[in-house]
Amino acid sequence: MLLLALDTATPAVTVALHDGTDVIASSSQVDARRHGELLLPAVDRVLAEAGLKLDAVTGIVVGIGPGPYTGLRVGLMTADTFGLALGVPVHGVCTLDGLAYATDVEGPFVVATDARRKEVYWARYDDRRTRVTDPAVDRPADIAEQVAGVPAVGAGALLYPDTFPDARAPEHVSAAALAALAAERLAAGAELPAPRPLYLRRPDAQVPKNYKVVTPK
Repeated sequence: MLLLALDTATPAVTVALHDGTDVIASSSQVDARRHGELLLPAVDRVLAEAGLKLDAVTGIVVGIGPGPYTGLRVGLMTADTFGLALGVPVHGVCTLDGLAYATDVEGPFVVATDARRKEVYWARYDDRRTRVTDPAVDRPADIAEQVAGVPAVGAGALLYPDTFPDARAPEHVSAAALAALAAERLAAGAELPAPRPLYLRRPDAQVPKNYKVVTPK
C-alpha cells in the first residue's frame, strides 16, 4: 500500500505519503489564497523526499471538507485526476476527522475550523477516532451550549475564545494525519466516503428572482 494524501479544505495545503505502516514523507504550507499554485509542487516535493514516482501510488486519500468552495475543489479535482490517470481508488476522509485524529485530547472534544463569515465548521467527538455528530456550519454563539465544557481543536476554536475557551492544537489539518487515519480504516476493512465535497452551504451565486428564460423563436 502506498497512499498519497492531500487536503485543501483549510488554509493549509498539505500532502503526505503513507506506506500502510507509517508516513514516509509530508509537506504542509499555510496560505489560503494559493491552494492551486502550491498543491502540485508539494506533491512533487513529497515524492522526491520519498524517492518515489507518482506511478508507485496505489491509492489517493483526499480531505472532503467541510471547507470553502474555492480551496476545497482544488484538492478534490486533483485527487480525481490522479485517480483517473493512475487507475487507482480515490478515498474521501472528512477533514474534521483528520484534525481530530491528530490531537492528543483525551475524552470528548469538539473540532472547529474557520468557515469565514463569522462562522465555524464543527463536529463533536467522543475520542480521536469517533465522531458523534454530523459536520455542521454555525455561528459560534449559536452553538455555545452544545460545545460548553469540552476542549476544542482547530483554527475556528482559536478564533472564538468566548465560545471555545479551551482551544488547543492542531490549528489546521495535516495530510499525514489524514493518511494515517485512512490507512487504519482501510486495514480494518472500513468503507471510506466517496471523494465528494462537504460544502454545507448553498452556492453564493443564485439565479435572480423573476429571471425570465429567453428561448430563440
